[in-house]
Amino acid sequence: MPLKLNVIEIITADMPAALAFYRRLGLDIPASADGEEHAEIDLGNGVTLSWDSADLIEKINPKYVRPSGGPRIALAFQCGDPAEVDKTYADLVAHGARGEMEPFDAEWGPRYAVVLDPDGNGVDLYAPRG
Repeated sequence: MPLKLNVIEIITADMPAALAFYRRLGLDIPASADGEEHAEIDLGNGVTLSWDSADLIEKINPKYVRPSGGPRIALAFQCGDPAEVDKTYADLVAHGARGEMEPFDAEWGPRYAVVLDPDGNGVDLYAPRG
């Protein structure tokens, strides 16, 4: 059987902060997950997005070393239109997210912006122009 990527896992140092950030992006994550060491949601098409606390990963894998330096992953969220890129970026920054790249018209076509989640992972926001 060929391999199938079906789970994207984010290891987080602060589960409630991470889940609050992704809720602001519109993901339907139950509030009860804030107190858990593991949370996941079905994104459809057989793909699951999950979060594990760094504490849980350290219990599972004693050799695990928390990363330092730059982020390890980036996610991209398609917005409905260029105005939604600007609105979503402004909303996330107003609620404490760090803006990495303010919205701009990218030379390769889309309206584009980047914010960082609470663990410093890049979250791209984009929409086709015109």
